[in-house]
Amino acid sequence: MPTLYTAITNHGFGHATRTAAVLAELQQRSPDIKLIIATTAPRWLLEEYIEGDFIYHPRVFDVGVIQIDSLQVDREATLNVWQQIYNKQADLIEAEVKFLQENQVDLILGDIPPMVAEIAKAAKIPCWMAGNFGWDFIYRDWGGKFIELADRLSETYSHCDRLFRLPFAESMGGFSNIEDVGLTGAKPRHSAEYLREKFNLDSDRPTALLTFGGLNLQSIPYQNLEKFPDWQFVTFDRDAPDLPNLTKANGDRLRPVDLMVVCDRIVTKPGYGTLAEALRVGIPVICLTREGFLEAETLIAGVKNYAKHLIISPQEFYESDWSFLNIEFQAPDLANQLDMHGEATINQAICDYLGVLQ
Repeated sequence: MPTLYTAITNHGFGHATRTAAVLAELQQRSPDIKLIIATTAPRWLLEEYIEGDFIYHPRVFDVGVIQIDSLQVDREATLNVWQQIYNKQADLIEAEVKFLQENQVDLILGDIPPMVAEIAKAAKIPCWMAGNFGWDFIYRDWGGKFIELADRLSETYSHCDRLFRLPFAESMGGFSNIEDVGLTGAKPRHSAEYLREKFNLDSDRPTALLTFGGLNLQSIPYQNLEKFPDWQFVTFDRDAPDLPNLTKANGDRLRPVDLMVVCDRIVTKPGYGTLAEALRVGIPVICLTREGFLEAETLIAGVKNYAKHLIISPQEFYESDWSFLNIEFQAPDLANQLDMHGEATINQAICDYLGVLQ
């Protein structure tokens, strides 16, 4: 049985969900491929995307960015955790090489922990990666003592054999073999009619989806919803107050992409997975800016180029009366269309390499 080992960065939920969407499509295309997923993202989250079997292998190979909430980062804590990982790196690599050999892994896919390239090199197994930025890009912008860390990670990424560079990417210059692909993401599971009936939503009222990823915002100003009694709002926040025009869409393995089909706009932070799925569905985007996280700039540039959009500051989100909901959307800056099926390109390459029938 051909075996694919996928390692996902331990940062929020976005990397896990976008990679799980790719693996779900791969499993449907070639169910005989054995999937191993190395991450500490919760298994239930992966199962919301991958319906078939996979081996859940909880491992920590990187940090990403330690965050206080969806918009605020803790740089000192991030550096401290990196140091802890480096102190254990030799043992981590040795143990993982043994695991790869025992499970007869044929190919490694990463999103996008640098150490995986080192593990693959030690195990003599090809290492491919998929992403729109490397952690070296994030840390280099922080300057100071993070420059040395960024240099080290750039060198590590250079051992990756093939990078599938997603849209809204930085140059990712540490990689030596780069292939640009289209947007990746999950597909909605349900019809608009089913969801409207399930949640008692009207088809003729303005409807906004509020979603901010696995790390939610602090103190979402839900009181502003009372100013829009004719609107419908949808959230996945279990702690949101009970309001007559707010629907909590928890349960039944529902994901943001599933609810997008009944909404006419989404209010979100800049995260690749949510924005990619919004573009694939064709829903306009209201996106908050995000200070101190450089990837946000490339993502917001992508939103401006390809989506109907409004870009708002955290101050407008937290402190205003949300009058931005009534502002007309700005048209995308670029007329050309993005490839919306990056997962097909990635999975075709995987199937070709593993020699499996589809």
